[in-house]
Amino acid sequence: MKNQEVANFFKRIADMLEIKGENPFRIRAYQKAAQNIENLAEDIVLIAERNELDTLPGIGKDLSQKITEIITTGTLQKYEELKKEIPEGLMEIITIPGLGPRTAKALFDELRVENIDQLEKLAQAHRLQGLPGIKAKTEENILKGIALYRQKLARMMLSTMLALSREITGELKKLKEVKKMCVAGSVRRYRETIKDIDILIISPQPEKVMDFFAHLPFVETVQAKGRTKSSIRARGGIQVDLRVVEPDCFGAALCYFTGSKAHNIRLRELAVTKGLKINEYGIFRGEKKIGGKDEQEIYASAGLPFIPPELREDRGEIEAALEGKLPHLVERRDIRGDFHVHSLYSDGAATLEEIARKAEAMGLEWVAICDHSQSLKIAGGLSIAKLEEKIAEIKKFNRKNKKVKLVCGTEVDISNDGGLDYPDELLGKLDVVIAAIHSGFKQDEKTLTSRIIKAMHNHRVHCIAHPTGRLIGERDAYAFNLDMVLDEAARTNTALEINAYPQRLDLNDIYSRAAKDKGVKLTIGTDAHSLDQMEYLELGLSVARRGWLGKTDILNCLSYNDLITVLKRKRNELTERM
Repeated sequence: MKNQEVANFFKRIADMLEIKGENPFRIRAYQKAAQNIENLAEDIVLIAERNELDTLPGIGKDLSQKITEIITTGTLQKYEELKKEIPEGLMEIITIPGLGPRTAKALFDELRVENIDQLEKLAQAHRLQGLPGIKAKTEENILKGIALYRQKLARMMLSTMLALSREITGELKKLKEVKKMCVAGSVRRYRETIKDIDILIISPQPEKVMDFFAHLPFVETVQAKGRTKSSIRARGGIQVDLRVVEPDCFGAALCYFTGSKAHNIRLRELAVTKGLKINEYGIFRGEKKIGGKDEQEIYASAGLPFIPPELREDRGEIEAALEGKLPHLVERRDIRGDFHVHSLYSDGAATLEEIARKAEAMGLEWVAICDHSQSLKIAGGLSIAKLEEKIAEIKKFNRKNKKVKLVCGTEVDISNDGGLDYPDELLGKLDVVIAAIHSGFKQDEKTLTSRIIKAMHNHRVHCIAHPTGRLIGERDAYAFNLDMVLDEAARTNTALEINAYPQRLDLNDIYSRAAKDKGVKLTIGTDAHSLDQMEYLELGLSVARRGWLGKTDILNCLSYNDLITVLKRKRNELTERM
């Protein structure tokens, strides 16, 4: 698929225009187009062949012509022209989280900083201070940004690795010689960042499979090619290992290569206490092999029930299994709605009707339409009049539509003093209110904690969106007291969001489990800005499962009528308590 390639051109153009100080609306157009293209479920080449590029969200006539040029020529004249105007080193430096294009240009103009290594040395030597806008704290943030950048290079986001692994297995499934196949490793455990992809197969003709694998169209280099194992570098430099295993040890190999390492060590230790040995080839009593065909045999041999891959991190799952206290994890079939979707009313790309049709196709009963509030103008935040219009339209829609209901909501900004961006009277007209911090990330812990808690004390607020504010590989969580927030969330019956957007996954699995332990309800919201992004529900579900959550822990598992009842109850209970 050419989607990522096209998106990368638009991202780089946006960066170059920003360095040059061009019109911000023009820059935003390229950024939004890149984001929408990245999230397409279909190959953009096929869309171009149908002459339907200009029907894509955020893609007009000009950008559709540019996409066609990239597809047909492999480059873009506009991009090549801008490259000549921008010093090459700036394009690397601008990728550092928290380092804006103006600062990058100032570093180049004043100190001739041309690469990240050079920037790191100057920051460590405190030689950046004194430049416009750069203080000691700025240097510290630059060094943190460099560390985040290198972490991002070493590990890829879950969404990227899931897409690539499914693309590869989709190709391998075409071979009749592949009798059984499963993705293992961190992908199977749904880790939020992943280093490489492991795939296991059973095949009576491994040489043919390995040859096919080595010649897949997205292979950049073949690192090793053998009869039972081959390694490639796929696009983006991602390593993919393919192993052929015997049918009688497939379960043992799958368990071993799924990991985690710490979990496997505990599993082997338990087996030893029973006089057994477990490895990637099977279960052994002395020299005799007694099992290994499937994973259930592996766990049973250690006196355990099957442990879902998402829990295999040595975080108490072995003890819970021994005591018969493994959680019954939430499943996709339990999810009845999406708690956070943006529509055309703010910066989303789809109408209410289109969102409802997508939800129906996904087997959902309801969708919460939570557009941005008025102060977030860059994201098309709704004025009071526009929000009133949306409320009326959703009521009208729900009267007509029997299959999917729309939950009328907002993603309302939490101001610097903890107040909300709409008056209480207006918020009271909505079915659901999710409150979010979109500014002031560098405030101190006390201030940020106070802002969140004050918002939770508002009886109109049902949920806090993307509570920690982190962006994977780009921005750390902001400083706040999580224990205090969890305690107040439990006391005020305020839910916390698992934001399923690939760069967020916020709350993460560890914090989600901590919330569950304190009796705090969770929601899963895709934060979708286009229809394809509603498929991120899977990512939010994976966080919930890694966080030991069951269906009773998540408001998404309620029917529409039950959800509305619960949302009203929260308001009534807190009002009485106050």
